[in-house]
Amino acid sequence: MLEIADNKGNMIAPMVVKPVNVHDALLFDTSFTNLLEIADLWNLDLTDAYLTLDSGFDSQANKDIVKQAGMISVIKPNRRGTKNREKIYQSLDDFELLENIYKERHTVERCFAWEDVYRKLVIRYEKLQSIFMGFRYLAYSMINFRWFFKRS
Repeated sequence: MLEIADNKGNMIAPMVVKPVNVHDALLFDTSFTNLLEIADLWNLDLTDAYLTLDSGFDSQANKDIVKQAGMISVIKPNRRGTKNREKIYQSLDDFELLENIYKERHTVERCFAWEDVYRKLVIRYEKLQSIFMGFRYLAYSMINFRWFFKRS
């Protein structure tokens, strides 16, 4: 499952759900397309916006997709399978310029942690995906509701 949240911890794009044995990185294309569709519906200009992702999404293909949309990818480098020290140091140097932006990712991760408050989301009891998604949308509505009314 892959969800997209803003830097205030609000869920902003419809999530993509696949079986547990499908890695989140394979869901990136669909989730990112959903984000762009939501941005068009809300008339949001995402040009030069930062998109932070964890190191599981570190691939040139993902960076190219984000760049084509006019956004800036902030992805923590993943050193897996990289034996060339120069390449490792170069990717870490490039990331160092954006590290302060990546540190703000904790608000997004906190939002994902709020999901664990809702037991029905932690353990999937429902067999029908429509019921499961309904509970998920309800939980995200409650998470967003908490943020909107905390400010007033």
